[in-house]
Amino acid sequence: MVNPGPDDALHVQGFAEVLEILCFWRRADTSSCDLLLAVFLLKLTEVPKNGVIMPPWLHDITQSTSAAPKLYAWTPENLPNCSADGESQSATPKDLQKRIFILGIGNLGRFYANSLAKLGQEVPVTLVLHRKSLLEHWVSEPGIELTRYDVTERISSFNVEWWTEQAPAHGPVREVCDGAKIANLLVATKAPDALPQVDRLRRYLDGNSTVGFVQNGMNKLWPPYGAIYSEHRFPPRQHPNWLVCVTTHGVYSLGAFKSVHAAPADIAMGLVLPNPDTAGAADYLTEQILKAPELEARKVPRNALWVLQLEKLIINSLINPLTAVIRCMNGHLFDQPAPGLKKLMDMLVDEASQILQALAQHSSSQDILTGVDSAPDADLSKEALVERFSAAQLNAMLQRVGEKVKENRSSMCQDVMAGKQTEVREFNGWLVQMAEFLGLEAPNHKKLCELVEAGVVGEQNLLEAYFGKK
Repeated sequence: MVNPGPDDALHVQGFAEVLEILCFWRRADTSSCDLLLAVFLLKLTEVPKNGVIMPPWLHDITQSTSAAPKLYAWTPENLPNCSADGESQSATPKDLQKRIFILGIGNLGRFYANSLAKLGQEVPVTLVLHRKSLLEHWVSEPGIELTRYDVTERISSFNVEWWTEQAPAHGPVREVCDGAKIANLLVATKAPDALPQVDRLRRYLDGNSTVGFVQNGMNKLWPPYGAIYSEHRFPPRQHPNWLVCVTTHGVYSLGAFKSVHAAPADIAMGLVLPNPDTAGAADYLTEQILKAPELEARKVPRNALWVLQLEKLIINSLINPLTAVIRCMNGHLFDQPAPGLKKLMDMLVDEASQILQALAQHSSSQDILTGVDSAPDADLSKEALVERFSAAQLNAMLQRVGEKVKENRSSMCQDVMAGKQTEVREFNGWLVQMAEFLGLEAPNHKKLCELVEAGVVGEQNLLEAYFGKK
């Protein structure tokens, strides 16, 4: 979400008066006012300094005073039944400056790892797994397997680690980075886990660290929240350089450490919130991503990155939840869809268009569109963005993308079929929250969130939820 405008300041200034009225009403009619008063007080706790209304995730962080945990880096040597040979994974300071840690080895993590590994030993890569069983799986079957154009390649030249608060009882006991700082971190977890995982690692991050996010959805560190988070969790001017990679490649899973690169595309990347004292520290990670084969990455200014991430969000908010409910390949949505499905897609696009057009014209967006690290561009003016975010333009964009990814199965469809948590709240839920912020409504996207989370299955059930039975 974004900076509040002048009207929001009036809401903050009026809290005291509203609270006084509610308390008076409560004395007169306790039963009918208790709930409203409780809701009001809950909202009041979301208002931090400078009148910025915080989302729940940021409010929870700003209320926390706990220290970041000490984490241990388990390797295959720490598994009881593993007789791993080879050199210790303890890293030298020089190695740590070059080493890229990839946190989360799902489809995108495997894709980035596969490409970065092709840069050779000069760019060492460590895969950070999220559970012990994956470390055990790696020992029994080491390597990332990626299939592209019906050709499968397997690369195993990685260090692998599992980071946990539990010290190993077997083998060498090492802290993450031997207690030093992480210079280069790519976060490839699911969107809901990305910032919580980074927050857990904050004792190993500083102003010389670069943290790159490759998730779908809108990054949580766009203004104003990135500055609030960084100020709360790091000493002054010691927060990492926050990098975002908007990834449009289509990749789907064949199992643990196995993926198919089904829809080659590209990556747009840039800094969401640079550290003004150490912005140059981001150059190394950025350059490696630019050089890595198959990634097709490019650097873009901050304002262009924001727009591209918004457009990617629209793609994800249509293709992912609809295919998750219908349980279909992406192409089903674009290859002569049934009239009811086409009508629903148009409704969702129209609703999203209204939200993005209002956001582009909102005063809070000016810091992103015209601020530091944004390039002057007539195509990114308010007027140009209103046209770019029109329903007609968004529909045309969806059709272009749909043609490219029609043979792919969306990540959300894969998740629901595997019984995993989805990212629907990061896509459609973000649109619902943004609509509320802008004084709009998003009932169609809200309903789609509810259908995905309720486990509704089938195109007929989807359409009946919107249009009733015929």
